Order: sequence, then C-alpha cells, then structure tokens
Amino acid sequence: MARNVYVEKDVCISCGLCVETVPEVFRFDDDNLAEAYDPAGAAEEKIQEAIDACPVSCIHWG
Repeated sequence: MARNVYVEKDVCISCGLCVETVPEVFRFDDDNLAEAYDPAGAAEEKIQEAIDACPVSCIHWG
C-alpha cells in the first residue's frame, strides 16, 4: 500500500521542482500550485527525493 503524500498549498511557491522530479505523482492545479494527484504513481524513494529537494518544505507524508 502506498503512503499518502500531500502538498501544503499555502506554503507552495510553484517552483515546479516536484513536478519535474516526479510527474507521475505531482502536477500543478488550476491555481498553479503543486498537488499530489497519484501517491502510488512512483516509488516512495523517488517521492522522498522531491520532498527533500523542496525549497520551502511543503511536501509531507501523511
């Protein structure tokens, strides 16, 4: 079972790093903020790379 991952949209700065790193999991919503639309779309290790690289630390496991 995949762990849930989410983006704190009120903190997101729309840098696109997560979307570029793991497009199978992250995309931009209609407000141009990142969202996790498919937590099972990639290995947890790959998602963790995006979490670790986020410049504002707005991506979390939950």
